[in-house]
Amino acid sequence: MQVLERATIMPVMRQDGKTVMQPDDKICYCYDVSLRKLWNFARQRRLARASQMCECLGAGTGCGWCIPMLKRVHTAVLSQQTADGLIDMTPDEYADQRRQYISEGKARNAF
Repeated sequence: MQVLERATIMPVMRQDGKTVMQPDDKICYCYDVSLRKLWNFARQRRLARASQMCECLGAGTGCGWCIPMLKRVHTAVLSQQTADGLIDMTPDEYADQRRQYISEGKARNAF
């Protein structure tokens, strides 16, 4: 199973030439939790449920924006996929969508 080590991750580019989210990019903005932390946490703990991803530094327990990404990470780890290109957004696109989510005041994402 893939361990996200600092020296081995190569940037993944979309067709438009933009670099998608990398391991050290934030997934949970409320608690400053990176993709690398979440990936390795799920891999090491062999979590039975995506909701257990919250045990990783509180990810998913704040605004709820990152919950769909926590589910995606959990599913990818369980199915032994790689993390390369797992989130097909740039860090700026991800942050912009989170700002929009918060400003719209929609119901909080749930597991």
